[in-house]
Amino acid sequence: MLGTITTLVNTSPHASGTEELPDAEALRRFVTERIITEVAPPTNADVEPVHRVRARLAAIFVAPDDQARNRLINDALANATVTPRVVEHDDLGVHLHFFPPYASLAEHLNADCSMALAFLLVAGEAGRLRVCAAPDCNRVLVDFSRNRSRAYCDSRTCGNRVNAAAFRARQRS
Repeated sequence: MLGTITTLVNTSPHASGTEELPDAEALRRFVTERIITEVAPPTNADVEPVHRVRARLAAIFVAPDDQARNRLINDALANATVTPRVVEHDDLGVHLHFFPPYASLAEHLNADCSMALAFLLVAGEAGRLRVCAAPDCNRVLVDFSRNRSRAYCDSRTCGNRVNAAAFRARQRS
């Protein structure tokens, strides 16, 4: 679920430079790629509510401290219809759903994503939520590294670009 959260947040114009979820077709691709189940095919009426959920989740990544994250996660949970249940479907094994069956896409995302972030915060791992350290990047990431040292959304793009620029600067000095 944390991968879905970062993917969703990174579809915003602030993170990617363009709106990557502008219409129902883009939402349908997102649902398919992220294997989001038990939702009706998205329509254009789903776009704005999903954007609101995305903005709420993005705010959690940039919160200044755990207290602020806690407050933002509680706000997200207060706006969620949480109906926990154990399910097994689509060869995904036994897992939890936190949204009511066939909730709207925005309700589904808000419930599942808020719960995932709440579990991360309660486990003392909220510091793993980051914004890419590259000066020209606003994408978010969850640092799964053992030593909590991941700084870039993608080490092959942002990481290499920053490291190459630092190398060139040292060569000039």
